[in-house]
Amino acid sequence: MSTIRNPVGPQPSSVYWRRRLVLLGLLAAVVIIVLLIIWPRGGGDTPPATDDATSSNTAAPEDEIDPDAEAGVCASGSVTVAAITDKDVYAAGEQPLLSLSLTNTGTAPCFFNAGSDVQEYRITSGEDPIWNSKDCQTEPVAAEVELEPGVALTTTPFAWDRTRSDPATCAGERPQVTAGGATYRLAVTVDGVESSTDEPFILN
Repeated sequence: MSTIRNPVGPQPSSVYWRRRLVLLGLLAAVVIIVLLIIWPRGGGDTPPATDDATSSNTAAPEDEIDPDAEAGVCASGSVTVAAITDKDVYAAGEQPLLSLSLTNTGTAPCFFNAGSDVQEYRITSGEDPIWNSKDCQTEPVAAEVELEPGVALTTTPFAWDRTRSDPATCAGERPQVTAGGATYRLAVTVDGVESSTDEPFILN
């Protein structure tokens, strides 16, 4: 203990004390450096704070589609119409069931005006107009439907009574059309969009 407190050597004791102080200072510096490396400033596992401009709650890009956004009106030319009959050939006295389908050829859902007020069914035989749903239509109803891309929407079928239509005969008896293997064709129009083809069928 006496040699620690009172250094022994050829130099004055003050020299040895200065050397010891320098060594202690170097040792303290090394300890501080090691602590800084092991224990970074801020400590713990708390992540650094982020400001509002860079947080995950920033607004989505303007061109990102909102899945909850309301569908718009179908673009011109994006809806196809098809005429439908339930059979190709009908037995004697059997009434054809007529309907139509709408298909959205676009890439997003859209709304289309498809009420009975804008539907027209036409049956012809050659160049002869046989029957038209507008001739004796009563209480037409407006309706807007939503069309999913590529999904055909089909109307409820209704029966054609195999008669020739004329606005002048709506309240009376109308003549039956020719049967016995006669061919007829059905075409439809919805809100100005015509079916791409006519649907042929035979009446026996």
